[in-house]
Amino acid sequence: MRPGQRIGIDVTSALTQGGGIGRYTRELVRAVADIDTDGSYHLFSARPPATLVVSDPLPIGENIAYHPAPLSEKWLYRMWYRAHLPVPVQWVTGKLDLFHSPDFVLPPVSGGIPTLLTVHDLSFVHFPQTFPEPLVAYLNRVVPWSVARATHVLADSVATRDDLLQVWNVPAGKVTVLYSGVSDAFQQVPDKDKQMAARRRYGLDDNPYLFSVGTVQPRKNYQLLIRALGRIAEQIPHTLAIAGGSGWMEEEMRAEVRRQGLEGRVLFLGFVEDEDLPALYSSADLVLMPSVYEGFGLPALEAMACGAPVILSDVSSLPEVGGEAALLLPPTDVEAWAAAIVTLLQDYPRRAEMSAGGLAQARRFSWRRSAGQLLETYATLLDKPIPSGHN
Repeated sequence: MRPGQRIGIDVTSALTQGGGIGRYTRELVRAVADIDTDGSYHLFSARPPATLVVSDPLPIGENIAYHPAPLSEKWLYRMWYRAHLPVPVQWVTGKLDLFHSPDFVLPPVSGGIPTLLTVHDLSFVHFPQTFPEPLVAYLNRVVPWSVARATHVLADSVATRDDLLQVWNVPAGKVTVLYSGVSDAFQQVPDKDKQMAARRRYGLDDNPYLFSVGTVQPRKNYQLLIRALGRIAEQIPHTLAIAGGSGWMEEEMRAEVRRQGLEGRVLFLGFVEDEDLPALYSSADLVLMPSVYEGFGLPALEAMACGAPVILSDVSSLPEVGGEAALLLPPTDVEAWAAAIVTLLQDYPRRAEMSAGGLAQARRFSWRRSAGQLLETYATLLDKPIPSGHN
């Protein structure tokens, strides 16, 4: 990139989403700004909410400018994706040489500048029944439209890249895999007092527990864990702790708890603050991620970085994240999950082996490495001529 080139990045998700894409955007933007202190970064967002999901979500620096729009996210979506009003993002940011949207959809831009779009997964295509119908309709309309307009697309994993090629026939040369990283904040917390302080903040107290992290929605497949615990509840003393903000269709999961007679044994912790997660991962006996589909599966990586033994689904991107360190099981086999949980809880040497393997696997991923790759992509796009009328 040449000095003075202005890079726009949509950071709306960094302000409005605690986990998932919000964390991805916060960590990646911080790492980019840390590496490239000479770049000129213009962070765009919809009008920020009255209360931010995390404190200090955006980096601060002489080469970073923040440009909040005067309209809410809802009104921007109506203007851009429903009414298709061609009001370019530069209306808010001023002149740009490149624009990057890290959250599925691409607003209008002017001047024929290159655009980069991150697509995290195609779960709404493969599992529409796990989403509210209006959201599925919206995503199926807007995401392929954004992919077609983007100069280049980033996918979170090889699995997501393959989906883009197979489902929407996106040219292979248009998609690059950019893995997520894991923050240095995610490390083992050996201090038992710190572990217990975090546990007590979320009502876990002294009970041993199994831990799962992710927005409470059907795609996370928490029902399988609830049913698995129902099979083995009399064999183990553990609580199942589920950390994640409310998504949709949550009542069905709570109904499953009642059907299994597990009131008090399954705890929905709500959104857990970032600073508490390392201690909760470190003190969990097992971390479980039975998702039916993941674009990447960041909680699995963060759990391994904290030394937790991890069981993952054997689908989509999760084998890429877990490598040989995680135990992989089908997300439809309740009996297999129940049996594996009991077996591992009784096999401390095996859990210790998985913990060591997970630490090594997590070291393969870093936000700094991801940011370096992203900067290379920016540089390539800025030097590449864009066809007339592309945007």
